Amino acid sequence: MSPLNINEYQRPLPTVGTGGDDAKLKEQTDAFEAIIVKMLLDEAIRAEDPLLPKDPGREIYRSMQNDQMSRELTGAFGYSELLYRFLTDKKVSERT
Repeated sequence: MSPLNINEYQRPLPTVGTGGDDAKLKEQTDAFEAIIVKMLLDEAIRAEDPLLPKDPGREIYRSMQNDQMSRELTGAFGYSELLYRFLTDKKVSERT
């Protein structure tokens, strides 16, 4: 039995500034902002809601609602743009 070669499973990291990779980076920073916003919504919206009665599926529906709201709010807070600019500026300064 041959030993496991971990290098076979590693993917190269995308480089910024080579066309399509900028779009991938922006997509990932948007996803990161959506995660942050969802965590904020989960903590902020813990009050009783008369539209969602107490039942076993209530938390599932609340989580789904917060997930959808976080996707719709992505970009509104500026975390994504801030992170994107930081990462692109860092890559540019590393090349020079």
